Amino acid sequence: MTVVEAPVPSPALVPAPPSAPQFTVRAIVSGMVLGGVLSLCNIYAGLKIGWGFNMSITAALLSYGVFSALRAAFGTRSWNLLENNVNQTAASAGASISSAGLVAPIPALTMITGQELSYPVLALWVLSVGLVGVVVAVGLRKQMVEVDNLPFPNGVATAETLKEMYARGKEAIARVLMLLTGAVVAAALKVAVTVASVAKLAVPGSVATAEGGAMAAKGVSSVSLKNLTFAFDPSLLMVGVGAIIGFRAGVSMLLGAIVAWGILGPEILDAGLAAPGLTADGAVNGDGMWFGSMIKWLLWPGVALMITASLTSFAFSWRSVARAIFGATRRGGAAVEAAVRSDELSRGTFAKIALAALLLSVVLQSVIFGIGWGIATFGVLLTVLLAIVAARVSGETGITPVGPMGKVTQLTFGALDPGNATANLMAANVTGGAASQCADLLHDMKTGVLVGASPRHLAFAQLFGVLAGALVGSAAYLILIPDPQSMLLTNEWAAPAVAQWKAVAELFKDGIGAMPAGAVTAIAWGAGIGFVLAILEKVLPQSARKLVPSPTAMGIAIVIPAYYAISMFFGGLAALILGRAVPKWTTRFLIVLAAGFIAGESLTGVVLAVQKIVAGG
Repeated sequence: MTVVEAPVPSPALVPAPPSAPQFTVRAIVSGMVLGGVLSLCNIYAGLKIGWGFNMSITAALLSYGVFSALRAAFGTRSWNLLENNVNQTAASAGASISSAGLVAPIPALTMITGQELSYPVLALWVLSVGLVGVVVAVGLRKQMVEVDNLPFPNGVATAETLKEMYARGKEAIARVLMLLTGAVVAAALKVAVTVASVAKLAVPGSVATAEGGAMAAKGVSSVSLKNLTFAFDPSLLMVGVGAIIGFRAGVSMLLGAIVAWGILGPEILDAGLAAPGLTADGAVNGDGMWFGSMIKWLLWPGVALMITASLTSFAFSWRSVARAIFGATRRGGAAVEAAVRSDELSRGTFAKIALAALLLSVVLQSVIFGIGWGIATFGVLLTVLLAIVAARVSGETGITPVGPMGKVTQLTFGALDPGNATANLMAANVTGGAASQCADLLHDMKTGVLVGASPRHLAFAQLFGVLAGALVGSAAYLILIPDPQSMLLTNEWAAPAVAQWKAVAELFKDGIGAMPAGAVTAIAWGAGIGFVLAILEKVLPQSARKLVPSPTAMGIAIVIPAYYAISMFFGGLAALILGRAVPKWTTRFLIVLAAGFIAGESLTGVVLAVQKIVAGG
């Protein structure tokens, strides 16, 4: 899931003068640097909660602040709107590299097969997935953005923010300072908590075990709420996430945690379906959190709920899907036949780049993962079809169907090559990852149209951005998670996206018989709840929809520790209270403050991980 930043309302959009400098060295270099740095935030957050964030507005604000400061200090040339657009396009492409597999299929592959990728191989693989996404986005740009003129609301939001910044410079600086304040506060708290080894504050209380149950047989008379992961986490990252996703999603997270960990958790422990956490000598760890042992069972209803809900919601976009598939056929490639403007990539240049990217993807699938040439080629071709679908859905609704794309591709390759977990994960990695990234990148293309930028410049900016994201993001992943098999699906790294991809791949590889006892029934319940909630979200009146729990948020709450859900609830609650108490301040600053919390803690977490390696810890 991609979470989008909200824009500040602004004046009508007026394209910038085309004569203004655009594709400058400083625009590309700064965009690559920002893209690499912001990719760390999405990888860190993605491995924590499975969500990524649209970094276009954050990048635009940061670059504006940096170059405004340089101009004031050294008298450098002013940082114009079109340069900023190239910068934020490159940064957005780099930051979105997490969708190329680093927070889902790649760690899932290691957990299932034990295969680990060295840094050069991992960076090359991630780059290849990103390049496929870029070339498909460039190929669809004219049709989707200009001919069909789809709204692409996130792109419009970024364009409006850019215009706001250059119409009211002091307001932009104020927002930059608020973002930096949030980052500094979150970073300082992260350092203090780490250095002082501050523990999570457990929620008091316990649940009695059933007489004659599995827990009573182990000599356990009660299970504490701490055992069930209910605690207050001294962290601002999840509070920031909660502020961005809002009160409804925050309440849904808390509800999901209470139902899964507070109600269902003790039941499955008593029934012997899940095991308590153990100490090193095999005794029940009465003072610990039992996430790692309990998630082996709870992930099944949680994953089923999320998959069913996402596919059901996606099915309601059938009109967009039909227009994407059949509309392109009826038009007969009208956009491709249209005259190529001087500021677009020439057909020859595009064809060479596209052919190189697609061939690289096929070759790497075969060489690195041993995937058959037929499956690999089919996967790349399927990418184009699914990218058309994802782009239209995202263009019309603003929601990129990352989850559904991943599940559709896993199910497809599971049917084509059952039992082959590697093909299920990595061929689907190309198809789902590139299609989702393509849809996200088209929002930046929309921004470019609205501000008068050159499509050719933005295409190259995206290529440079993906390169930076692949190089930095791959290094960050290996530093943060050197041992996925022992580190993921734990208290520290819940990795719900990994849990989803891993569960589907294992289902096709090992069959239903390998699932834990009671998991099939749990899957049925989870799928049913996800199906019903997703339908209610679509068919109820707008006023009533606010009362329906978000199935995606509930599903994620089941597969992450309860303390994450509690923090996100408080973030959503704070957003609600501030929105009513100080609406103008909230409109101006809440989202950038929350983005600062996320960036500050994420980047500090990566720095601390590097420091630990250097210190030999």
